[in-house]
Amino acid sequence: MSELRLEKLKVVHLGPVDLAVKAGEIVCVSGESGAGKSLLLRAIADIIPHEGLVFLDDRSSLNYMAPQWRKQVALLPAESQWWQDLVAAHFSEPDKVNFQQLGLDASAIEWQVSRCSTGEKQRLAILRVLANRPKCLLLDEPTGSLDPENTKRVESLVKQITKQDKLAVIWVSHSEEQIKRIADRHFVVRDGGLFQQ
Repeated sequence: MSELRLEKLKVVHLGPVDLAVKAGEIVCVSGESGAGKSLLLRAIADIIPHEGLVFLDDRSSLNYMAPQWRKQVALLPAESQWWQDLVAAHFSEPDKVNFQQLGLDASAIEWQVSRCSTGEKQRLAILRVLANRPKCLLLDEPTGSLDPENTKRVESLVKQITKQDKLAVIWVSHSEEQIKRIADRHFVVRDGGLFQQ
């Protein structure tokens, strides 16, 4: 059970931002392209320089080694990255039940990454992030490349795991319909600030 807390977080033209995301809560963030949504997620994941502090529970990201922080506070970018030829090489302990929930056969773990469609890669990337058992998920338009059926599957799985494992989730989305389905709270990035809807 973990809470994510931002204190005066500032990155490029966005901020300072104060926000607390409770364990088991999905906070959606929307806004125009270029407003700073992805920058915000990357700053929280400590991938880019920023001002201010980020806490997981009461422990600052400054008190973690970078790989340890990024395992706990996991960022899924809009386009998944793959660095090995086989899907299996990216998983330590795949959860076959989750594969089925996302409409993938358990044998997908043995696939070559090159044979996967964009949508399959994205669903596998979601499973890869979840397999690391993070305490916080930062999702940058995770369903942007998916059809409506697979979008609903991802929403259902993430909602289930968020509640079950008490994750703190920030989900960037452009879809008002999606935000209505999944968000416990909704914020918009505009004019360099984060405003609750």
